[in-house]
Formats: sequence, C-alpha cells, structure tokens
Amino acid sequence: MVTKKAVDDFIRQKKWAFVGVSQNKKKFGHFAYKELKAKGYEIYPINPNPKSIEGHSTYPSLSELPEKVEAVVISLSPSKTAQIVREAHLQGIKHIWMQQGAESKEAISFCRENGINCIHGECILMFADPVGFPHNVHRFIWELVGKVPK
Repeated sequence: MVTKKAVDDFIRQKKWAFVGVSQNKKKFGHFAYKELKAKGYEIYPINPNPKSIEGHSTYPSLSELPEKVEAVVISLSPSKTAQIVREAHLQGIKHIWMQQGAESKEAISFCRENGINCIHGECILMFADPVGFPHNVHRFIWELVGKVPK
C-alpha cells in the first residue's frame, strides 16, 4: 500500500527523470512532463527517439543522463516498466513513481525486494506542488472517499 510518507519522500527529491515522455501532445507522457517542468521540477526527459521535447534535450536511457537523478517517473506500458525499474536500481535510484497504467506486479515486487520507494496507482499531478485545477479537484474527491494515501 502506498503511504503519504512515500509520496512525500518522492516529491522531496530534487532531480527526476521522466521515462516515457512523448512528442504527442495528446498523450499523458507529454502533458505531465510539460506540467511538472512548469511547476519548477528539475526533470530529464527519457525517450530514445526524438532529440528534444518542448525544447529540452532527451536522453535514450537513464544510464545516459548527464548527471545522477534521485527519482524516476514512469509513463510506459506495464510490459516495459520492470526493465526501467531494474535500470534505475543499477543507477542507485531509490524513488520510483509508476504512473497509473504503468505499474506491473513484477516491477512493484522488484522495488519492494530492493528497498526502493515505489509509488503506484496514483497520479503524480495530484501530488506535485503546486497542485492546480483539475488535479486539486480530483485529489479533493479522492480525499472525501478515502483513496488518498495516508
């Protein structure tokens, strides 16, 4: 079960990678990356195909980043998530956020077995400050029904 402490520990990290950033402006991987950058988070976009997204250089993998990151947001299909989690572990990364729809049982188990702070089943935009509309409304509703991590 994801806890508020786990979420807060993730959000406190200073340097993030976002695996699954998309050039397609209609995809979550594009929108979320752009919104997190606008909120002031220092994030490296990971995508092996384009050279840049939103004017920022992209990197093909975590191992090819110019500096170490402390946390990784994953927005990929579940079949690819476990591989990314293993790569993050090899890089010494201890905080993983599997965006809703990216989680896999294998990846979650690997995180637990290796002491990695693993957030799954939650939307990063409901927790990354400042939380704006419509994510603040979504979070408020989840708080009312008891779905926000405690």
